[in-house]
Amino acid sequence: MTNVDSVSSGTSSSGTSTVGPPPPFGAELAAALRVINETTPPDGLRPETISATRQKMAGMGSPSDEALARGGAFAVEERAVPGPAGAPDISLLICRPTTATAPLPAIYHIHGGGMVVGDCRTGLPGILDWAEELQIAVVSVEYRLAPETPHPGPVEDCYAGLVWCAAHAREHGIDPERIVLIGGSAGGGLAAAVALMARDRGGPAVFGQMLICPMLDDRNDTPSAVQMAGLGVWDRTSNETGWNALLGDARGTDGVSPYAAPARATDLSGLPPAFIDVGSAETFRDEDVSYASRIWQAGGSAELHVWPGGFHGFAGMAPRAAVSRDAQAAPLRWLRRLMST
Repeated sequence: MTNVDSVSSGTSSSGTSTVGPPPPFGAELAAALRVINETTPPDGLRPETISATRQKMAGMGSPSDEALARGGAFAVEERAVPGPAGAPDISLLICRPTTATAPLPAIYHIHGGGMVVGDCRTGLPGILDWAEELQIAVVSVEYRLAPETPHPGPVEDCYAGLVWCAAHAREHGIDPERIVLIGGSAGGGLAAAVALMARDRGGPAVFGQMLICPMLDDRNDTPSAVQMAGLGVWDRTSNETGWNALLGDARGTDGVSPYAAPARATDLSGLPPAFIDVGSAETFRDEDVSYASRIWQAGGSAELHVWPGGFHGFAGMAPRAAVSRDAQAAPLRWLRRLMST
């Protein structure tokens, strides 16, 4: 099932087609957004605010091992594993259902944060909701952040973690042939890139890829990027900040690797089944719709949802809205179907 709203006929900010006014936010979401924007403006991430943004996130705290264990439902272990060649070790947080008696499918989780903030615990409680419902394991990777570590450091960390996870899966009660990549926002872009890497390098077999409002295109010039400038939660200015931190002066040039910006990939064949979702009123709408379309054009499998009136991250920030409840249910349904194959 695919839910797709109409998108602009424009092709880019420099193209010949006219980009219309921004699509409206849903009524429930607009009310929530007014409150959110009091502390999180759409253009709030700038080079000079990265440090303050990190401090703000740190002040919000991270879930403890005890909280992640959920009263004994999960065994929680954090361990250092080898990183990319010549790079430091990376940390993997492993959460496995304690009642399991056979190897389990696993979610390989890559956190969001615009490439510049977050850690392996960011967003993990929501992932564990799905894992507890389906009785599957979760492995969450800690990757180095930009701008201190530019491309290819972050994606190579994520790939190295996946390689270790697949190689040592049996030791942790995980089925190495049923590992699903899941990431949101920047983590969604990294998950898409890791899927490309695994295909191109003959690496671990990836069972599926779930890309939640993924950050895919460094060019930042789609109609939706233009429409949503100054609106929502993550606008064109914040997006430029994140991509510049990752790529520096290379951003927007012809030499950007698809392992940095998966929208640059010219071949999307041979990829694992994808779940892609995005809001109709957010910066990433058009790059995400295009990515799903190109997977289909290459003969692949993708389920695409464009949630009407949704801003970036709406399902987590306004969870009680009706459209948020639908957006929260769809990934679990997809995962359940995938795991039944």
